[in-house]
Amino acid sequence: MKQLSERERRALILLIPVSLMIIAYWLVNREKTSEVGAEAVTSIPAAERRLQRVQQLSSTVPGKEQVLLQVRAELASRERNLIQADTAAQAQAQLLQIIRKLAKSPATNIDLRNTEIGQVKPYGTDYGEVAVAVNFEAGIEQLVNFLSDLTAQKEMIGTTDLRIGAANPKQKTMPVRVTISALVRKELIPDKKGSAF
Repeated sequence: MKQLSERERRALILLIPVSLMIIAYWLVNREKTSEVGAEAVTSIPAAERRLQRVQQLSSTVPGKEQVLLQVRAELASRERNLIQADTAAQAQAQLLQIIRKLAKSPATNIDLRNTEIGQVKPYGTDYGEVAVAVNFEAGIEQLVNFLSDLTAQKEMIGTTDLRIGAANPKQKTMPVRVTISALVRKELIPDKKGSAF
């Protein structure tokens, strides 16, 4: 009889455990598959429990829809105070118009020297922010009246930066630079070109 070579002996030593593991794996998975199939067919109480759970979940849907409608109505009422415009430039112009109207009111009577319109940028994940910076010279009473009138507006506007220079003691005025921002819908934010995702 012919003897096995060293290479054949090593292959045989590896073949036996590997074949045993394959057979064991097949037997275990065959039993699990048959158990799942048998349980699906014969487990009526389990099917009844699943049906009851689905019925409970479906009974909560009308209440959740009602809460969703209430939340949407509340959001719509709050978003009425956003600057309403079709484009970002229109929103910036509307904010500038509000600032000019407040500056010309009798309580403030401020002459705006120059204005800078900032870029539209995201504010959180759901809104955008437009900003306008204005420079003027005013007395402390005029500045306080201007800022209080600004916060009394129905639109969501506020100051993001306020710089006051050295006061002029003869005229009792001071140079002021204030940046005023307003919230807008997210759709008005221009898409950044070149961003790859």
